[in-house]
Amino acid sequence: MTIEEVENQIVEEFSYFEDWTDKYNYIIELGKSLPKIDEEYRQDKYLISGCQSNVWLQTDFKDGKLYFKADSDAIITKGMIYLLIRVLSERTPQEILDANLDFLDAIGLKSHLSPTRSNGLLSMIKQMKVYALAYQNK
Repeated sequence: MTIEEVENQIVEEFSYFEDWTDKYNYIIELGKSLPKIDEEYRQDKYLISGCQSNVWLQTDFKDGKLYFKADSDAIITKGMIYLLIRVLSERTPQEILDANLDFLDAIGLKSHLSPTRSNGLLSMIKQMKVYALAYQNK
């Protein structure tokens, strides 16, 4: 599946929910299905700066693609990083760098987050793109 196809799938899933309470609950449920990161990545050097809560990002590069895993101490943040991983993991660095992530606006997530959570979301995206940039020429 392309990034756009995955984004469209997410938009469709969120269209089933009428109000934001249900959407938040869905995001929380999605976060519960995050694969566990290796314990060695639950260190400060893997924390994403700019997030209100702790978010650890594990990044692996294999066969020209980036693979992400993450964890957070906040349930809503786990769901947000889950969505980003679902869209960006198992992609080439160039695909990640080119991704617009329009689904975040399409599902209304950006407009329903507090300013600090919104900054955290942007920090997560930025960190994933920084890794893509770092691995782009490898």
